[in-house]
Amino acid sequence: MSKHDTNSPIEPSGSIVGLVWRWRSILGTGVILAAAIVGGRLAWEQQGKQVSRDADSLLTSERITVEGIPDWVTTDLKWQALRNASLDMPLPLDAPDLERRLARAFDMHPWVKHVNRVETSHPAAAVVTLTCREPIAMVRVQGGLLPVDRDTILLPSDDFTPDSASQYTVIDGVLTSPRGPVGSPWGDVAVEEAVGLIETLSPETAKFGLVECRRISRDSIEGNWWELVGSDEFIVLFGSAPGKSVSGEPSAAKKIIRLGELVNRHASGDVVENTDLTKSPK
Repeated sequence: MSKHDTNSPIEPSGSIVGLVWRWRSILGTGVILAAAIVGGRLAWEQQGKQVSRDADSLLTSERITVEGIPDWVTTDLKWQALRNASLDMPLPLDAPDLERRLARAFDMHPWVKHVNRVETSHPAAAVVTLTCREPIAMVRVQGGLLPVDRDTILLPSDDFTPDSASQYTVIDGVLTSPRGPVGSPWGDVAVEEAVGLIETLSPETAKFGLVECRRISRDSIEGNWWELVGSDEFIVLFGSAPGKSVSGEPSAAKKIIRLGELVNRHASGDVVENTDLTKSPK
């Protein structure tokens, strides 16, 4: 009778079960590897969803739309406003002061007169609606021309070319420089008077071809007189600006009516000799 070692492990016979038994370590490693791959993929998908949610909650400058910028603003107003306000982009969409900070950034820009509305939405986006200042004249200073609006606010000159600047009436004879930076009032009564006169004359400007509103000195009387220069060098002495008339001087309304008559006569080819509106016609 043969003897067997009862302490040695019993190997299964050469069946499929035996193959599984012999390759059990390899199969176990494969199962672990497959589980790791599946688990990693699930974790990646979960992390990807989180990254996507974070991106949707962060406002970048590219996702800010600005409405109400007119044609005469030729520089990148949005970029300038965000840069000057030192806003650190991106901005969390759920920040409680986000809309106020955006409104403040654009309100500080010298072209902006009012920030009408700021609306944010998800995924992260914002719409800023503005009312911009409109240039009305160019003030001649040493070295060039500086644009102002009807409130005498100094506007950015970088937005104007020589051709575009020539479309506006020039205010000449101002003896001062702006008292503040771009976006602040000029700070001179003479500029205020000239701007008010140009605005008052706007219905007649096209017909008159007004190219220059020139300050001239007055004899023995304080205040300013204004001379109007047309495109063909037709010159009319308007006198005091509206609201500044002195004793004996016709009212602004009467002078404007007479200016219209003179312009019509000049346009028709008549020789107009008396163009002094400070005195009533005889």
